[in-house]
Amino acid sequence: MACSVADSGFLFLASKKRPIHSTRITQVASSGTYFLKWESLPQIRSKQKSCLISLRKTNVVRAVAVPIAPSPLDSAEDRKQLSEMYGFRQIGEPLPHKVTMKDITETLPKKVFEIDNGKALKSVLISVTSYTLGLFMIAKAPWCLLPLAWAWTGTAVTGFFVIGHDCAHKSFSKNKLLEDIIGTLAFLPLIYPYEPWRFKHDRHHAKTNMLHEDTAWQPVWKEEFDSFPALRKAIIFGYGPFRPWMSIAHWWLCHFNLKKFRPNEINRVKISLGCVFAFMAIGWPLIIWKTGIIGWIKFWLMPWLGYHFWMSTFTMVHHTAPHIPFKNSDEWNAAQAQLNGTVHCDYPSWIEVLCHDINVHIPHHISPRIPSYNLRAAHQSLQQNWGKYLNEASWNWRLMKTILTICHVYDKEQNYVPFDEVVPEEAQPITFLKKVMPDYA
Repeated sequence: MACSVADSGFLFLASKKRPIHSTRITQVASSGTYFLKWESLPQIRSKQKSCLISLRKTNVVRAVAVPIAPSPLDSAEDRKQLSEMYGFRQIGEPLPHKVTMKDITETLPKKVFEIDNGKALKSVLISVTSYTLGLFMIAKAPWCLLPLAWAWTGTAVTGFFVIGHDCAHKSFSKNKLLEDIIGTLAFLPLIYPYEPWRFKHDRHHAKTNMLHEDTAWQPVWKEEFDSFPALRKAIIFGYGPFRPWMSIAHWWLCHFNLKKFRPNEINRVKISLGCVFAFMAIGWPLIIWKTGIIGWIKFWLMPWLGYHFWMSTFTMVHHTAPHIPFKNSDEWNAAQAQLNGTVHCDYPSWIEVLCHDINVHIPHHISPRIPSYNLRAAHQSLQQNWGKYLNEASWNWRLMKTILTICHVYDKEQNYVPFDEVVPEEAQPITFLKKVMPDYA
């Protein structure tokens, strides 16, 4: 048994053996003050040394009440204001806790789950053709137009990633061995090991926006940020101006270390790593032999950096916003994380075509078994049945500026605290972005 005395002079008791019975909470509406009324107190005896107990005759204990403000997401007007502030077209209202993933999935038409080998082949032809065109543009373009050629080719090779992405989710072909072969080949120009990425990505879908467990973008932890002052500036740059390429760090740190995988995954991981190293050992020397080091930079490195720009920005736009929380496992709700915590973002049509609609992302998180060529039909169904809960945007500068300058350090109440509030004296990269980035929505 433990005892403590409150500021008012009354005693609060807690016993592991017998709880205090008949406790009621009432509120005085005019003041917002709460009262705990104890109707009766049981007799508590202990062989241990007794605590001195002093009780007055009154049965009322006065306690300080901390009013809990309603979430701004509960109000349509507040959501509209947040949408404008963050660069969203719509911020969805909170999904009720009683809604399950099964409830949502059952509203989708069965046809959106159907695999069509013809449509899958069409996506391969689009990527191969657009990538070949991109290499031709790089070869023929004058130096002043090379950035445009690199932008096209980097976007085209991102289409290869999306094809491998479908293969990893078993939503590309009815032939599962063919899926693994195509997925491995599609990832090779990106020197991305297919199986390691597949294992990590499956965990992202199972634990979307769950603290510690999600393998995609995690907020910065205040404790770790404070513990490594020498790395603060690197972290600030990484979550600020360098964030559109931070998937490179994720690629290197998470997919080549065998210790990060389960024993039953190791053999498949080794096969994928062998394929990647073989491509590097054969493909890179051939490129250098034919075109020189400058050719390797022009034809491979720059498109690869373009791919990582899309890999980074797509991922952070899909799951990162000031109003989208990361939650501990005991508070996490799958339906809320996948429907409420995923963002649909419209990009220019040429990007959507080359990247096979990967940014129609909410239905993909409702069911990864939906092929990329069926995502738009699935999204239309979600809009009809769950439209008021969806987060939707069209790509704009304000959206990007919001993510790069606000979504930094984890905070349970605010979701994120920006670096320039945590360490204003060290946050020059963030203040610089706030000044130079456009604010168009």
